[in-house]
Amino acid sequence: MPDIVIAFFALGLGAGLLKSDLKVPDPVYQTLSILLMLILGLKGGQALHGKFALPMLSTLLPIMALGILIPVLCYPVLRKLVRLNVDDATSMAAHYGSVSAGTFAVVLTMVEKSGIPLTAETTLYLVILELPAIILMLWLHRKMTGTTSGHSVLHEALTSRGVMLLGGGVLIGYLYGPVGLAPLQPVLLDGFKTMLAVFLLEMGLCTAKVCFPLPLQHWRLMVFAAVSPFILAWIGIGAALALDLPEGSALVLAALTASASYIAAPAAVQASIPQANIGLAMLAALGITFPVNVLIGLPVFEHWVRLVY
Repeated sequence: MPDIVIAFFALGLGAGLLKSDLKVPDPVYQTLSILLMLILGLKGGQALHGKFALPMLSTLLPIMALGILIPVLCYPVLRKLVRLNVDDATSMAAHYGSVSAGTFAVVLTMVEKSGIPLTAETTLYLVILELPAIILMLWLHRKMTGTTSGHSVLHEALTSRGVMLLGGGVLIGYLYGPVGLAPLQPVLLDGFKTMLAVFLLEMGLCTAKVCFPLPLQHWRLMVFAAVSPFILAWIGIGAALALDLPEGSALVLAALTASASYIAAPAAVQASIPQANIGLAMLAALGITFPVNVLIGLPVFEHWVRLVY
């Protein structure tokens, strides 16, 4: 049986397709997304407490480089094969180069439940992979189109909600450690899986909304969104093998490279490329890639990792 939180995503997806009046109130969803990103940061910082060392950078920096490699690989495919215009191809490459916090939360829960070994710094992968693609593609878009913005791309990316919560959570968790975070343990950290279940329920409802009815005129994009996770996951697995990461870290990295952002990237792209069609990005990243990863991809990626290790 898949992890229990996946059942909540399936419930939301089914309810949405059946046109149920089930709905997670927007303030609840916004609160959950804030808490999940904060908790993920805290868990990452807590895991690093007393363990962080400069040699870890020899692993983290190459992983960060994947956030540059993936959008560079995706952009020509989106332009030539999917046939998107410059604005939408840039937007989509930024979304697929960045990563999904929801997918990260699910795969981390899966790894912890299975007891697969992973390194302490694995929880930092989300933080270091979220930004590079967004910054790179927004900068390239400005170079290609000659457009300017009143705000710095770097400033927009670094001060986004996701980065502030994840980065701040890591810092707090690292400084305070398990003892300092003990007062928050019962409600905040131990409640992580419950919050994730309700969050995925809303993600299922959102997926049904953006995918029904299917916009068949965008069939090329939908094929890309469904197939690309199984190709991009191998970039993560290959990097894990090259860096000699343990199985759990390899699975997390595969899931992240296979994912697409639907929180940080849309906000950054909307601010910097207002002419890009964010609806298309949400259709691909949230409507197709996210459910493909959560319902099908993660067990497949786990099988692949076990095959090569």
